[in-house]
Amino acid sequence: MGGRRLPPQLCTRCKGYKKLCGLTICPILERFRTQVSITTSMRDLSLLDGATPPNIIVGEQGYPHVSLLYGIPPGIHGDQARKFNDPKEWHRRRISLNTILRLRSSIVSATIRVRVDEPEALYNKELSLAAVSEKPVESEASLERPPSMKLRFDGLLIPQGPNAKAREIRVSSNPSLPRQLEKLIWDYDVKASDAIWELYLTTNDVYIATNALSLGLLGQRKMRRIVPTRWAITAVDDIVAKRLLAKVKRYDTINEVEVYHASYLGNIFTIILAPGSFEAEMVEIWHPLTPWTQTAYEPIIYTIRETPTARITTMDGGYMATRLAIVEHLYRRKRQAKAIIVREITRDYYAPVGNWHIRETSRQALVETPTRFQNLVDALKYTSSLHRFKGLPRLLESLNLTHKILYERSLDEYLKR
Repeated sequence: MGGRRLPPQLCTRCKGYKKLCGLTICPILERFRTQVSITTSMRDLSLLDGATPPNIIVGEQGYPHVSLLYGIPPGIHGDQARKFNDPKEWHRRRISLNTILRLRSSIVSATIRVRVDEPEALYNKELSLAAVSEKPVESEASLERPPSMKLRFDGLLIPQGPNAKAREIRVSSNPSLPRQLEKLIWDYDVKASDAIWELYLTTNDVYIATNALSLGLLGQRKMRRIVPTRWAITAVDDIVAKRLLAKVKRYDTINEVEVYHASYLGNIFTIILAPGSFEAEMVEIWHPLTPWTQTAYEPIIYTIRETPTARITTMDGGYMATRLAIVEHLYRRKRQAKAIIVREITRDYYAPVGNWHIRETSRQALVETPTRFQNLVDALKYTSSLHRFKGLPRLLESLNLTHKILYERSLDEYLKR
């Protein structure tokens, strides 16, 4: 598709009401309006009171002295706070991008500085326990100044709303932890990777494991550290996927080509599973006018490859999220396969909301009934028909894994003669 840029001059001429960019709403003004309404609704701008969903983020700037953002939607208490940070439910209900931004803009974060080698300081105040609670935790924070009017975006994290430095953060209700996590925190003294695996097996939830790792609750007691959330997300996806892969690689292969498909938030996903031992290749197609391609005239193509020896060409959080979903699927089936993943990012994805939607949309695709083919060529043609990018047929033909699958199939057919 041909692209066009959104120059700053267009936004200054538009000012959000002429819709010169073609969007039905102005995301800039929509986010700002929400933040203004939230912060002005606070009776006392020096006091933040409500329940964290939970929503606690550890930054990485200044490591080993890092920021902790303790998020609270002002005036929201009890289970009502859950909806402000609930990726699985957002996906299940197919919540719109605009609604997600509005919810995230409504969370005000009280920030404090912490040392990564002092996780006990957070534990003693129950801040780390609040992060892994299964239900919202009532909290209160005294702020040094009114919250700043900014919504911060990150390619990996869920957007964060206004924030202000806190004098003190207090937890006023009891966090509710999964029983296995309580044992891992207090009773067991195991490596963090073993704790993550144990927690995943008992909860089937990488989100709790990510928060527990990030807040320094997992690992051998003397080795526990606070981990920036961005690092923890990718680490947990990778650790769980590797443990599952060790089992998957012992299974028999599938015997025909399967195509799975799903879309959400302007992202279109297709996963092709083909007979053979596990390896994968992911291609991302970023259309112009997405958050990362504002100056692009043509779609931007990006590929990531994982070899049979588990060497990944680029450590990418989006690939790690998709890879986890695929390996979970194969593990449930007790089969292995080669995987070709297509992710097409359209201009409808006008603001990044983190990689949780990649993981959940891939999971959704893989629980649907696949379209089956006897050969990869037909599967690639079908995949191309599911996407908007007109150059996809040629792109799929050029992938390393496509050539390998076609060559191996041809060789097998020749040897059987």
